[in-house]
Amino acid sequence: MAETMQFNLVSPERSLMSGPVLSVEIPGAEGDLTALPNHAPTLTTLRPGILRVETEKGAEEYIVTGGFAELGEGVTVLAEKAMHRTDVDQATYEALVDEAHEAYGKAKEVFKNEPGPVDDAVKLLHDMVAIGGKIGLSTKQPSL
Repeated sequence: MAETMQFNLVSPERSLMSGPVLSVEIPGAEGDLTALPNHAPTLTTLRPGILRVETEKGAEEYIVTGGFAELGEGVTVLAEKAMHRTDVDQATYEALVDEAHEAYGKAKEVFKNEPGPVDDAVKLLHDMVAIGGKIGLSTKQPSL
């Protein structure tokens, strides 16, 4: 039997998964990473992407829109929003992209002549758009 670690995935609405896992692939804001049992203690922010959890029964995928991950003996992910991959259809995906596009519009209004926050909002929007292609949905291309 392979070595496992405790994994917890929590969103503000509910706990999505809690139990032993073999590995967790995390869409980190500074780059993707894979956590294995007894990973060096790390705290990272998440970007919109696919969180892939490998269990002894197979893989589970979750769409996350941001949040934090704490790695160590186990992994805890506190997601802004998280949904099981099978719960994301075209309409749900488009609503997520629309929400990211709205956040970009607000950043443009609030941070005029301040490229940092607007650039961050554009990156988040592009990450959200990219998820569609990765999960086999028609990508929604918002106008910037």
